Amino acid sequence: MSNDRLPPQTKYIVGNEACERLSYYGMRSVLVVYIVSQLYPGGKDAEPFAKSVYHYFIAATYFLPLLGAWIADRYWGRYKTILYISLMYCLGHGLLAMCDLSGALAVKRVFFFSGLACIAIGSGGIKPCVSAFAGDQFRGGREHLLPKIYGLFYWSINFGSFFAFIMIPVIKKNLGYAWAFGIPGIFMAIATFIFWLGRHTYQHVPPNRNEPPVDAATRKADLVTLGRIALVFLPVSVFWSLFDQTGSTWILQGEKMTPYLLKWAWNYPVDAETIQAVNALFVMIFIPIFTYWLYPRIERAGLKPTPLRRMGAGMVIGALSFVVSAWLQRRVDAGEHLSILWQLAPYAVLTAGEVLLSATGLEFAFMQAPPRLKSTIMSFWLLTVFLGNFLTGSITWLNAKLIGGSVAGEMLFYAALMLVVAVIFAAVAKQFPERNADAAK
Repeated sequence: MSNDRLPPQTKYIVGNEACERLSYYGMRSVLVVYIVSQLYPGGKDAEPFAKSVYHYFIAATYFLPLLGAWIADRYWGRYKTILYISLMYCLGHGLLAMCDLSGALAVKRVFFFSGLACIAIGSGGIKPCVSAFAGDQFRGGREHLLPKIYGLFYWSINFGSFFAFIMIPVIKKNLGYAWAFGIPGIFMAIATFIFWLGRHTYQHVPPNRNEPPVDAATRKADLVTLGRIALVFLPVSVFWSLFDQTGSTWILQGEKMTPYLLKWAWNYPVDAETIQAVNALFVMIFIPIFTYWLYPRIERAGLKPTPLRRMGAGMVIGALSFVVSAWLQRRVDAGEHLSILWQLAPYAVLTAGEVLLSATGLEFAFMQAPPRLKSTIMSFWLLTVFLGNFLTGSITWLNAKLIGGSVAGEMLFYAALMLVVAVIFAAVAKQFPERNADAAK
């Protein structure tokens, strides 16, 4: 087989990721509104509470990759870890789907928070393994294809999330929350089955407990590398603090805007929940444009678009999106009746930043990782999302309980924080000795 072609097992990994992301983002797309309207209806602080729960859930989902990576690297290997923990994932979706079996709020809340816990364990546990497992398939002279596979991998993530955001909110409106939570569970079961189908074609990297212990010098070098990568990743956390507010702050903003009917698409309603799909749509459009047109043009102009440079640019652009969103929020607060289509502007800006930072970050994480610790490094990357969402949950609580600032003011605070952190990132990145794809073997 040509070393310039993607290996055949890629289709199972990409298919698994698309279905898994549809299940995850489908469930996430209706969480905030479900908490406000069903679990704590009429509550005085229901909106800030729902926003905090949403971000702490995401934080847990992105903290637990540390556990999944440790199990994969030390005991089960990446394939078994993905397969086994996916079953916990399916259980969590099932618990959410059963929330409405009882009319008692206490029972609903038990099912709901138990389901969230299982999904956090399942999704978090497999995250560092799937992305590292994708990279494992590109050995034996195919290392130069890593940028392509991670571009395709990230494209599949957004393919799944696009259909999640256009399907699940509409299903919720027409069939209720039981189906809105149940259908994502069905897709998670399909994702697990697709991954299992490729079991005879994968390249497996055994857990490092089967390898002889490394000497003291190698262990020290690994720790130094881990420290350098962690220092680069730390500023990325603030970007996720902004980005994941598309499912909380931006939804609550959109709830105060006028929905738009797509008459050419059977009067499909574009509202605060369904407009989230444009993020994934923009990603699928921007990735090929950036990869095959923008980056080559920049390089021909004499400026090499290294992963770290792309990531820094993504942070700055992410900050600009919140400036636009704050402008919209002030108009809404002033009583203007704005169409939900106004949110297309901040979504487009934020997505450009996401493609520069996130798709690049997956490639960077795999390339810089020591061979024995690739799942661990992937978990470090995912840990930035944990820190970002924990930061958002904490700032939301502080603003609601102690400061009492406006939503628009809070948005501008995030934009300023992101710009400051981007400057710090540039200083750190300048000192980082990047490895190329050949060094990632």
